[in-house]
Amino acid sequence: MRRSIFYVSCHTGISVETLGQGLLTQFHGIPFEHVLMPYVNTIERAHEAVAHIDAAAQHDGVRPIVFTTLISSEVRRIVAQCNGLFFDFLGRFIEPLGEELGVTPTPTVGLSHGMVDYERYKVRIDAVQFAQLNDEHLRVKDYDEADLILVGVSRSGKTPTCLYLALQFGLRAANYTLQLAHLEGGELPVKLKPCRERLFGLTIDPERLHQIRNQRKPDSEYASLEQCRHETQLAEQLLDAEGIPCANATAVSIEEIATKILHQCKLHRRI
Repeated sequence: MRRSIFYVSCHTGISVETLGQGLLTQFHGIPFEHVLMPYVNTIERAHEAVAHIDAAAQHDGVRPIVFTTLISSEVRRIVAQCNGLFFDFLGRFIEPLGEELGVTPTPTVGLSHGMVDYERYKVRIDAVQFAQLNDEHLRVKDYDEADLILVGVSRSGKTPTCLYLALQFGLRAANYTLQLAHLEGGELPVKLKPCRERLFGLTIDPERLHQIRNQRKPDSEYASLEQCRHETQLAEQLLDAEGIPCANATAVSIEEIATKILHQCKLHRRI
């Protein structure tokens, strides 16, 4: 049976969606319909949210699951009256945390994703710009400033991983695509040798690589399964021969890959 999931927040909803989906990953085989309801920060918006939730309950024949991060106690009280299973992430933890810390919390909307700390925000933006400028070996002259350089065959997940490392951890991550000439030569590109201590390889199963490339360039030699098998095999051999740490990105989320990279490379987040 399909279950409706509502993420209700007085700001962007990023936090509540992340927390809620983290819990739902533990339950397999259930189709979920996800509904994000940001900026529920007035009495009127609270009543509108309740109306949507109650309508879903009537339509589905089973009560929705409602995850919330609502600062206003009045807004929270109204939403809690909905015909859904209500989970209040803030209310559940703020009071006992305040008692433990001996400090009364100051309800403030959007602190976790706002520009409260400008220096941290600037580190994040600078890291994102670095990842964009150093995508696909565009500016190897900047590699001295890189915390990390991801290497791998084309379409192995390097770019999104670099951007995630920048956004989430403030790390300056570049990426370099191993071209067929490099792979068949059996050694690292000359431009990578001076920074080999900061290299990390991303590998991928050839069948998955074939699917990804075929979406971009269907029925091309570049996307053929034979070509993908050839490149991935040579890439794994090269990374192994050069002693470069690596991770297989085939069926792993970007979040998991990034965490593995931080752990294996002993990197420390900047934000």
